[in-house]
Amino acid sequence: MKVTLKILLAAAVLLLVYICYRSIMTPIEFNEEKDARESLIKARLIDIRKAQIEYKNVYKTHAGSFNDLVKFLKEDKLPFLIKEGVLTDEQLEKGMTEKEAVKKGLIKRDTIWVLAKDTLFGTSYNADDLANVPGTSVKFSMDTATLTSGSGYTVKVFEAGVKYDDYLGDLDKQLVVNLKDKAEKLEKYPGLRVGSLTEINNNAGNWE
Repeated sequence: MKVTLKILLAAAVLLLVYICYRSIMTPIEFNEEKDARESLIKARLIDIRKAQIEYKNVYKTHAGSFNDLVKFLKEDKLPFLIKEGVLTDEQLEKGMTEKEAVKKGLIKRDTIWVLAKDTLFGTSYNADDLANVPGTSVKFSMDTATLTSGSGYTVKVFEAGVKYDDYLGDLDKQLVVNLKDKAEKLEKYPGLRVGSLTEINNNAGNWE
């Protein structure tokens, strides 16, 4: 009887130790995985923002869909400045400008037109992945709007993002609920996004 009690007591102690260990490690492991996933997602959202800014420079409005944005990257061309030579310290001290140096043939500056994708991200960049949330099977949401600033100016804005459920849904459910509750209480977007459809924020990411 005593041996049985000792075995049960040892098992209970081990179970309690394991429960305590998991209670400490679960949020730590959750945050580590969350940070790893969000690092990739933030990088992709920054790419979307970069592409949208250039799209707006060309078309005076943001792309309303990823199809339009990807088509722009793959088919439109942007100017790319090729530089050969730089002004020397002596030339700078004399107040010489790049324009003067080019005119005198001391340095070269030439503009060529290159695919938007290659100009912005490099030739190996896969523009077709732009809408895909890294590490998941879902796509970013994206929309555009026109807002009025406090001074009465109209400003075209866009928003692209992904919610916690879409990229953390396979992790600890309660910790995901906690993140969503915190965002709701603070009236924040429950996930990661760049830009905003409700405020003029210069296309900032909500983590920046």
